[in-house]
Amino acid sequence: MTTTNPLLRAPAAEEFPAMWRSMVDTFSESAHDADLTLETTLAEPERCLIALDGDDIVATAGIFTRDLTVPGAIVPIAGVTYVTVAPTHRRRGVLTEIMVRQLTELHEQDGEAVAALWASEAGIYQRFGYGNAAPRASISGSTRETAFRREVDLGTGRVRRLGEDKVRPHAQAVYDALRPAAVGWLDRPDKWWARRHYDPEHYREGFTEQRYLAHEERDGQVTGWASYRVKGEFERTGPNGLVALLDIGATTPQAQAALWRFLLDQDLVRRFRRRMSGPDDSLQHLVLNPRAVETEISDGLWVRLVDVDRALAARRYSAEIDIVLDVSDDVCPWNAGRWRLTAGPDGAECAATTDPADLQLTSTELGAAYLGGPSLAALALAGRVRELTTGALHTAATAFGWHTAPWCPEVF
Repeated sequence: MTTTNPLLRAPAAEEFPAMWRSMVDTFSESAHDADLTLETTLAEPERCLIALDGDDIVATAGIFTRDLTVPGAIVPIAGVTYVTVAPTHRRRGVLTEIMVRQLTELHEQDGEAVAALWASEAGIYQRFGYGNAAPRASISGSTRETAFRREVDLGTGRVRRLGEDKVRPHAQAVYDALRPAAVGWLDRPDKWWARRHYDPEHYREGFTEQRYLAHEERDGQVTGWASYRVKGEFERTGPNGLVALLDIGATTPQAQAALWRFLLDQDLVRRFRRRMSGPDDSLQHLVLNPRAVETEISDGLWVRLVDVDRALAARRYSAEIDIVLDVSDDVCPWNAGRWRLTAGPDGAECAATTDPADLQLTSTELGAAYLGGPSLAALALAGRVRELTTGALHTAATAFGWHTAPWCPEVF
């Protein structure tokens, strides 16, 4: 390997398997043919990039075309994925070239105004303007400590176990009913449901296959679903099984509570875990003892505003706001400058201006605050937002905030 600047280009469709295998290798994973078959149904080679050193693929990147629920709206996003640089080509600027090219092409081609990704390493992407917009929670605990509050209503419906083929239409219907108001959720067409329920042995980590639940009302209407796995374990004192919740959704509080109760009350199960949860998961509000739900917060979905004006105009705001933002953006220079945001619950406009600025920040802070999660006020306490006009920070933090905490239940 002697080339210092590998050739960066889009792969031909027939090159995707080689690209995928390069990516898997860099992530120190094993390549399985069945995984490739599934991934081929999702991949968009025309939106991918590979870096070539001779005949060798030494870096990869891609974009999934998805829709994301944001405060008050659903917007198209560029779902950035497949980002790797081979260990032989680290620290040569290849990653920077990839990230800048993606964002520049989106801007020049009037593509999605918002990009988003999941970071394999949390320290990488802020320098490219991505902000930690939708933190995720991991919850766990002892099932024996999860007695519900006395007033919790479990309803009169029933929880049934169904096969994947039978539960999926119900899960889709519930998911689609919830998604318009669930900030951070992605569209999930059939091919993405297939990926969500993909269940090879090498995914299971000693657990059972995926199991599926539906919550059915007396009239037969399905108002909730869940998917989970169980790992059976026994110790000297008896069973110590672990239930791992993968997905849950319900259109009524009663269905949500009943599904959780079923999961926690299974025979031989003494522990529960949900690695992908929202910071405000309902379980912590159902239990009598809130300490029974141990919660760890980490980064989740990272968001980048490709075009500040289009992105800020696409969402809604909790309160009326008329403010000038002085934005710094070293990666996307077309965003640098002052922008007047005039917005509220019913709509928004954002345009370049020469008026004096009220707040000063970078594109990274705008990405972090875009879904209404991390507050601009909290970012200001960390020195990442500067108030130039008295009262502007309070106004902006209130308007950018939202009534539900954002979270994304799906890694892509």
